Amino acid sequence: MTGTLDSEALGTAATATTSLLRFATAGSVDDGKSTLVGRLLHDSKSVLTDQLEAVSRASQERGQQAPDLALLTDGLRAEREQGITIDVAYRYFATPKRRFILADTPGHVQYTRNMVTGASTAELAVVLVDARNGVVEQTRRHAAVAALLRVPHVVLAVNKMDLVDYRESVFAAIADAFSTYATSLGVPEVTAIPISALEGDNVVDASAHMDWYSGPTVLEHLETVQVTHDPTDDAARFPVQYVIRPRTAEHPDYRGYAGQLASGVLRVGDRVTVHPSGQTSTITAIDALGRAVETAWAPQSVTLRLADDLDISRGDVLAPSEADLVPSQDVTATVCHLHDTPLTPGSRVLLKVATRTVKALVKDIPSRLTLADLSQHPAPRQLVANDIGRVVLRTAEPLPLDPYARSRRTGSFLLVDPSDGSTLTAGMAGEAFADADTPVATAADDEGWDF
Repeated sequence: MTGTLDSEALGTAATATTSLLRFATAGSVDDGKSTLVGRLLHDSKSVLTDQLEAVSRASQERGQQAPDLALLTDGLRAEREQGITIDVAYRYFATPKRRFILADTPGHVQYTRNMVTGASTAELAVVLVDARNGVVEQTRRHAAVAALLRVPHVVLAVNKMDLVDYRESVFAAIADAFSTYATSLGVPEVTAIPISALEGDNVVDASAHMDWYSGPTVLEHLETVQVTHDPTDDAARFPVQYVIRPRTAEHPDYRGYAGQLASGVLRVGDRVTVHPSGQTSTITAIDALGRAVETAWAPQSVTLRLADDLDISRGDVLAPSEADLVPSQDVTATVCHLHDTPLTPGSRVLLKVATRTVKALVKDIPSRLTLADLSQHPAPRQLVANDIGRVVLRTAEPLPLDPYARSRRTGSFLLVDPSDGSTLTAGMAGEAFADADTPVATAADDEGWDF
């Protein structure tokens, strides 16, 4: 039943699945990302019959003899016409061993910002390289983004091995060059796999053309990679989303604070501090799905009730009183600029973290990362679209930000244009690539934004 998936098979796969893996694919233009994803879905029997038939018809209309599996993910009309990926395409599938959420991200330089979106929640990134071209600038950019976003696992898929006669020496040279570069970025784990997405070598089934390779196929690695991080292992952080005050005859005095627990565990009886005000209280009750529970753990959505009537509103963060969380108005971060309008010192922006949005000033841009050799270009004066650099911000109110190295959830933020609400920059608080000793200059505050 090649290329088909009936309801019984889907149900069997879903019920047998024991874990979930979020992963993203990235690579330079024409490296074959969409073909890899299509092959992965097709050969793992995760494609519905009508989907395959639609792809076959579209391929025939383009004069192709065999179905173009890239069309399984390139869903936009412009993508199909140009033969490229523009938007982030999300796909959900399952095997008997694991469930997957896949983000197929674009390869063009001008769409690198979309990789930030796709990889921001990924636990694994698959970076494709054309075996004929090796590691190129866009490959380095994608590796840098994966490292910047602290993606714990990276797979190097050396594609189009059929076009280099499946030579081991070609694969080994590319794997060594990429691993050296990724290691210098701080990527903790790189797994290199030689594949041919077009022919299906080492994607789902082992290749008959590369007997010199004894490692896993792409799917085998995705099914078995250890996703060890548990958000409940982190310190508890509870961004308040909504204050519930029914004021009804049944609940005249009810006051609850609703939100999603970003990390850690909270229990009835825990002493918590409200940030940034510093007020403290004790959790007296936790409501989840309409019933009282004793414990809440990330990423549950719950309502907390406290022993004291405190001034708490949307955007405040509740954390254990013993936590080393110190709100500050000064933020130093590594960012990836996403907008066509450059980011410059003196820019007035809104900083959005979790459920809180505050005014902020870009005080300085100390450096920009040069991807070719990972050197820091000092005082670049601005960041343009797809640039990675360091920024110093001053916010109108203290923010309880964790270092991104400690928490991807409460250490990340967005910079937003206050005039139209468009997203400008994705930021990661704390140190990343920049030299901690880089001198920081000060910029004059703009009128009305003097914090």
